[in-house]
Amino acid sequence: MTYAEAMQRFGSDKPDLRNPLELVDVADALKHIEFKVFSGPANDENGRVATICVPGGAKLSRKQIDQYGEFVGVYGAKGLAWIKVNDVAKGMEGLQSPILKFLDAAAVDAILNATGAKDGDILLFGAGDSTTVTEALGALRIKLGEDFDLLQGNWKPLWVVEFPMFEEADDRLYALHHPFTAPTNGSVDALKANPIEAISNAYDMVLNGVELGGGSVRIHNMEMQSAVFDLLGIEAKEAEEKFGFLLEALKYGTPPHAGLAFGLDRLVMLMVGADSIRDVMAFPKTNTAACPLTGAPGVANPEQLKELSIASLIVDK
Repeated sequence: MTYAEAMQRFGSDKPDLRNPLELVDVADALKHIEFKVFSGPANDENGRVATICVPGGAKLSRKQIDQYGEFVGVYGAKGLAWIKVNDVAKGMEGLQSPILKFLDAAAVDAILNATGAKDGDILLFGAGDSTTVTEALGALRIKLGEDFDLLQGNWKPLWVVEFPMFEEADDRLYALHHPFTAPTNGSVDALKANPIEAISNAYDMVLNGVELGGGSVRIHNMEMQSAVFDLLGIEAKEAEEKFGFLLEALKYGTPPHAGLAFGLDRLVMLMVGADSIRDVMAFPKTNTAACPLTGAPGVANPEQLKELSIASLIVDK
């Protein structure tokens, strides 16, 4: 499954496919209405209006719905609109929601058709900028799957592929994985021309909503590596100081190479049904990075510090 599809349908790049709930985009049905909460993001290229249809969700009380609204607020969502589907055959009259007065029959029909909502379901909506809506509804999908006991099957593995090369924040680019991942298009000119649309040759191994491991095809020529450093704002002098050994090696020709690293402890955690990876680690650390077994970190004696040319200073604040 591509990264784009995973984010669009599940709001996560490591979706738990045991959960049947999906995010359904309904922006096209709401572009014409006067309700700006929906029509604003529906007509914004960076906006998103999506809904989750929860089977049997119409039984939720107003208090419970408000609690879900508070839940998505943690992820930046400004609220959670809802429509209870009491009787699909009755159209608008068979629905219950404070937002119905802002919608027309055409919009409602399109939403019901898109979601396949049935009697007794509830539709929960997110509207706003695409990133916030996707993250908030993605987290809500996981919670709803647990609360309504919707998980089906034991093992649902998949590969997530075609990740973006970069993400943009604070008017600069950052590597989504790391700066050594090769783009699927091997052209340096194409990468420079449109870096934000570049797709990396990376892949993640996912099982039941847990990222077991990841890998990528690495950049194997100097020109491409230098171009990536440049796009990330790493100037030539800094690149030489930090990665000169790599750039020098790439000058002489490196064969295309790839790899995968996965966490055996994460797999064991799933196999035994543990809630935390700490439950299956041989020597887990505490939240302060201390090791209860060995007592690390310990005190380094002066001779050890001298050998490593490390000075211990006490700074008076």
